[in-house]
Amino acid sequence: MLDETQLSAILAARGDKLTRPRRAVLTVIADSAESLTPAEIHARARKFYRQTGLVTVYRTLDLLAECGAVRKIHAPDGCHAYAPASEGHAHHVICQSCHAVIEFDNCDLSDLLAAVQRRTGYQVSGHWLELFGYCPRCQP
Repeated sequence: MLDETQLSAILAARGDKLTRPRRAVLTVIADSAESLTPAEIHARARKFYRQTGLVTVYRTLDLLAECGAVRKIHAPDGCHAYAPASEGHAHHVICQSCHAVIEFDNCDLSDLLAAVQRRTGYQVSGHWLELFGYCPRCQP
């Protein structure tokens, strides 16, 4: 997981501006261990810089997702959240109760992907894998 300084450096290297609202968003992301919706990030960022706008949150999240610094998490209800990303290809296990997110990188889907390509004629270029369940703290 990247800290605020590293996130800032990633955006600065791209030539993106590091405004106070954007820095507030980076602070929230760096301080979070769980996935957060854009609305949750917005509410937390406003505690660091009151004038942080929701548009800034979305734009900053888009930039960080392009860089691979955050990963977009797709929830079963159709909404999405963002979680800090580690390096490389990874997938997620998401708690349906507390929304904690754990990354894992072992996903040998080669047989499945080959079968899908044979059946559909598609050339598969990538995939997302998200598993849902209950973390040890939330298990019934």
